[in-house]
Amino acid sequence: MKILTLNCHSWQEENQRQKIKYLAKTIYEKSYDVIALQEVSQHRESEMIYSNIREDNFALLLVEEIKKLGTTYNFIWDFSHYGYDIYEEGVALLSKQPFINSESIYISQSRSIENWKSRKIVVGSIDLYDEIYTFYSCHTGWWNDEDEPFKYQAEKILEISKNINHKVFFMGDFNNGASVNGEGYDFLIKNGLIDTFIEAKIKDDGCTVPGEIEGWEDDLSKKRLDLILTRTPMEIYSSNVIFNGKNKKIVSDHFGVEIIL
Repeated sequence: MKILTLNCHSWQEENQRQKIKYLAKTIYEKSYDVIALQEVSQHRESEMIYSNIREDNFALLLVEEIKKLGTTYNFIWDFSHYGYDIYEEGVALLSKQPFINSESIYISQSRSIENWKSRKIVVGSIDLYDEIYTFYSCHTGWWNDEDEPFKYQAEKILEISKNINHKVFFMGDFNNGASVNGEGYDFLIKNGLIDTFIEAKIKDDGCTVPGEIEGWEDDLSKKRLDLILTRTPMEIYSSNVIFNGKNKKIVSDHFGVEIIL
């Protein structure tokens, strides 16, 4: 199984349409089974196509580009807040297999779409090789945020998933540096989650944000913010950063992470 997570920074990138096509081409070539995306946006005034999906939904355009190349992906998406006042910003999951169930759940204290710190996760399950897998696409807040602390959101994620008795993956931008002691990353690991980067036989340095970006102003350090976590011990063949200028071109202010089981 191949899995990818990427914070897309959608509609904030220069040459966004070209980057969507490049991302689609890479997904087609890599043939990922499941993909988690964050900062997946659509303009709040664009034409509605179906359900809550508008014509410029980033995930919709992406799967359409992949389909042109010859592979069909199913996707689920929901938004939690308005970004930059004009975008409906959310998270998505893509899968070559149909989702046998899916839902979106608020993990923040705020449930107002007017509050940019409101956070939802999307959850989807698939049947692959006669096994059920559940995936969470997560975009959480910061450990020290006074309004929406990470610990509250992490506890919600752990509570929501505690009764699942099959393989589960928590994927996304957790906004907590893995090298920082005593904060969000340590909290997740101490509560039973397993970092696939640590378990992988083959890996690189794991850096997904090489310096300062929005939300991490004045922080020039290398950061491993984007993670693929699980609760079940399993064999991880490799974990690699992608879309970092070395392993494929940069398409976002975050690099992605791909793992092979």
